[in-house]
Order: sequence, then C-alpha cells, then structure tokens
Amino acid sequence: MSKPNDHLQELIRGCDEVVPEDALARRLAKAAEAGRPLQIKAGFDPTAPDLHLGHTVLLNKMRAFQDQGHEVTFLIGDFTGMIGDPTGKSETRPALTREQVEDNARSYEAQVYKVLDADKTTVRFNSQWLGKLTSADMIQLAAKHTVARMLERDDFAKRYKSGQPIAIHEFMYPLTQGYDSVALKSDVELGGTDQKFNLLVGRQLQQAYGQAPQIVMTMPLLEGLDGVNKMSKSLGNYIGITEPPGEIFGKLMKISDELMWRYFELLSFRPLAEIDALKAAVAEGRNPRDVKFELGRELVDRFHGLGTGQAAQDAFVAQFQQGGLPDDMPEVALTPADAAGVPLANALKDAGLVASTSEAFRMLKQGAVKLDQHRVEDKSLCLVPGSEQVAQVGKRRFARISIVVAP
Repeated sequence: MSKPNDHLQELIRGCDEVVPEDALARRLAKAAEAGRPLQIKAGFDPTAPDLHLGHTVLLNKMRAFQDQGHEVTFLIGDFTGMIGDPTGKSETRPALTREQVEDNARSYEAQVYKVLDADKTTVRFNSQWLGKLTSADMIQLAAKHTVARMLERDDFAKRYKSGQPIAIHEFMYPLTQGYDSVALKSDVELGGTDQKFNLLVGRQLQQAYGQAPQIVMTMPLLEGLDGVNKMSKSLGNYIGITEPPGEIFGKLMKISDELMWRYFELLSFRPLAEIDALKAAVAEGRNPRDVKFELGRELVDRFHGLGTGQAAQDAFVAQFQQGGLPDDMPEVALTPADAAGVPLANALKDAGLVASTSEAFRMLKQGAVKLDQHRVEDKSLCLVPGSEQVAQVGKRRFARISIVVAP
C-alpha cells in the first residue's frame, strides 16, 4: 500500500464532500499502522443494461483506491434493485423483475473491467445477505431508524407535503442499502451526491451494529454533452462506454472547452499536476481542441484498447477537418416502388440514418442532410433508379445509397 498521505489529493480529487471532513486521512493512517487495506464499497443498482461515462465517475474513484492497494467491492444491488431506489422520484418507482435485474447485472459485470482492475476487484450481489434476512430480521432492521429521520430526506418530504403517496417499501431502500455497509464492514462508501442520505444511513446502521461508521465520499453527477443536465440516456446527452471508438471520440469533441476540464478532473487518470499543466498551456495560447484530442484518445483507449484512440482521432480529422469520408460506411441498395425513384426521406430512413421520415424532414429543414457532400433541403427530392450517392445526416452518420433499376 502507499503511505497514507502520499496520494491523498488524488483520492479526494473531484469529490463533492467527504463525511466526516478530514476523516479519510486519519483512517488511511490507522490502516497503514495496522498494515491492512481499507475496504472500499460502491453500489450499483442494475436498472439499465449499459453504462455511460457518468457511471464511470465512481468507477474511476474505485480504481484510484485500487491503485493505492486498497480492497474494492463492486456491489450489484440485485436485491435493492427489485425495491426501486426512490431517490429524486416524485412518485413510487416501479420495481424491476428478477429477470431484468439478472440480465442487467450480467451486462454490468462485462463492462466494469474496462475501468477496474479485474484482479483486484471483488464483485458481490447484495441478495447474498439481504435475501437471507427473515421477517423478524427485517423488523429489527426497521427498528433502527425512525419515520421522522426518513422524512428529513428531501424527496420524501416533498412528496409527503404535497400529498403524493409514499409506499412503505420505499422506506426499506435506504435501510437495506445501509445494511450492505454492515455486511461488508466497509471503511469507505462512494456514491453520487444524490445518494448522500442513503450513504449516511449506512454510517448510522454500522454504529447500531457495533461497527466503526464508514467514511462517506460523494461524487458529483457528471454533466452530459449539453453541459447542463446530468448525463442520461433518456436525455440523449450521454456517451456509452460500449459505443464504437469513432462515436465516443466524436461526441467528446462536442463538449465545450469549459466542460472539458470537468471531464479531465472526473474521468481522466492523468495526475492533477498534468491537468494543471494542460490548463496553463491553454492559457498561454495552446488550442483547446488539441487538448480535447488528448482526452478523447485516453478515454477511447480505455474502453477499446491501446491505439484505438489515435485511430479514432485520425478518422475524425480526416472526416471533419479535411472533408474526408469514412472508409467503413454502410452500403445500402434500395428498390423504388415506381419509376420516380425513392423519396429522399424514405431513403434516409431505410438506410438507418434517421429513425423516421418525420426526423428526416426535420433534418432537411435544419440543413443537416448532404448528398455527395452537398447540402440538400428539398423535401420532395427523389433518388432516381440507377443512381448512387453518399448520404450524410449530421456530422457522423453516413451511408452509400444505390437505387436499383427495376428489370
């Protein structure tokens, strides 16, 4: 293990809050004196099958602890996932089925090792202990917390005040999540800022069960590509870690220069001193685009392998800065219904460049459609039989479309 204060700043970098304040340094020192690693825990409810960069903020912090010799548990909340986390919800959240939880959990396991060291990671499922609690055990657990304390939670308080129903099982979510810390005897629990209430319940329950209360470290919620809302697949402002290299790189190039530094702090494995040097270089006149290239290469390499980041950058430069076309664009042959050919909106949909003809019309109106690198806006345009053209929608969607000549 590293000496307790060697890399403290790296461990707390990007953190929104450490509770209690300054406790981590003391816990690190005690662990070093005892010659034992700290037990680090972060829980993930398998509510969706795919992880995006927002999820990796916690994974990166777990990796930082791993690199300093501490033991990390990636906890999959297969039991709590069937309750449904009420955090931030204005109404009772539908619980997942066992089948949904299991499918999503398997997907998580396949993705987390793009960030975490597989040889130093323990994967646990909280059904291993929560599923064994009897009704009497659950009653004893519930007795260790009060309704008044539950209603201190902001989302519960708002719902109670407005007359929105709160189901009894929703009170069990923070209790069962907190009991995870008891079961794992965690020294540190990591979570998003929206999870602070649940993490503090873990401290309280550990004390009630005679354990030293864990340190709580909250991480900010990563802003998505819009720079405003937290990264979310439902908002369309996300970057999935399993997306193709060119897609990840291209999306990263869309973030603002200001947001770039936020991504460096929360997503990059570069030491803080290197990031400060990059900021100084930009302040002295270096093009922020070139620094953003460095971020793009690092993240693409992490999720797709060494060298893929440079290849994605080369393709991006060729495609968007030199006016080139991608080498691997799909080729689509379409058969017209009549001699007039295939309406352009239909062709774009059938080639998979848009989800619907209505989207095609919107993109045409916005000037976001090109044929052979020339912008087109004519909604009535048809692609005639025997023609072959490269269609482009937006900056990254291409297809070579040929229209079959009817026999």
